[in-house]
Amino acid sequence: MKFGLAFANTGPFATPAGARELAAAVESAGIESIWTVEHVIWPKQYDSEYPYSPTGKMPGDSSSPIPDPLVWLTWMAALTTEVKLATGILILPERNPLVLAKETATLAALSDDRLVLGIGVGWLEEEFDALGVPFAKRGARTDDYVDAMRALWAGDDASHDGEFSSFSEVSVNPKPPSGSVPIVVGGHSKAAARRAGRLGDGFFPGVGLGGSADAGANLAELLDIVRQTAADAGRDPEAIEITAPHAGFGGSDPVGAAQELRDLGVDRTTLGAFALWGDTAGKAQEMAEHIIAPCADI
Repeated sequence: MKFGLAFANTGPFATPAGARELAAAVESAGIESIWTVEHVIWPKQYDSEYPYSPTGKMPGDSSSPIPDPLVWLTWMAALTTEVKLATGILILPERNPLVLAKETATLAALSDDRLVLGIGVGWLEEEFDALGVPFAKRGARTDDYVDAMRALWAGDDASHDGEFSSFSEVSVNPKPPSGSVPIVVGGHSKAAARRAGRLGDGFFPGVGLGGSADAGANLAELLDIVRQTAADAGRDPEAIEITAPHAGFGGSDPVGAAQELRDLGVDRTTLGAFALWGDTAGKAQEMAEHIIAPCADI
């Protein structure tokens, strides 16, 4: 079981000093990946419902710093050597796919191919309005942009003719060292699961295990959808890497929590970066000793 750290670019880790502390701590603790969150803007008033809280509102307030994920990950790339650098997630339909292909390929090249591009379609309609991007058909726009970026990463003189992006014989360099940037589809919906099955290198649902029986049932259903959709598309379902959390890692049986996830075919789990606030080095060492090391063989 691999362990990632979610919400890594929040709180004290949004600062230069905090990011330095985090960089040192994650690599010494054996944390495999760090995952960022994203919002370009925070509307003072919004009616859109945040899907990951019963209140329907984002945690924090409009003064909470949320550094741009790619800029923050570039800073972290310079401070680390091994940890994978993941967006979890970046709101793809808000971005220009050619600019994003250039940015991500550059970061992949500079970080020795450690970038993982977690993407989502977004939920905050007011943010799309402020950016001048249509909220409607954002799912179809996301699919189009994935195809466009992969064409640009794959080779020079690339062409793409989609509903939302179109270009002919253009090149983006540098290229990602492995020829592409892994794309992980995030989201708790069945549509997100189908998208992961169709085109994702991985799936990062917003639900896990241990919170409630319903959450576990929802995760199992989503993973079934991913795998069936992949098979229907002629893809290998087992090649899609699954990342999901488990509430039980905060309890007395982390090994049992890891085994539950593994039994569902989960490859990586995430722990909240909030657990390292206050004493980053010390708490990371505790995490390594009491959670990561005991689960090393699962």
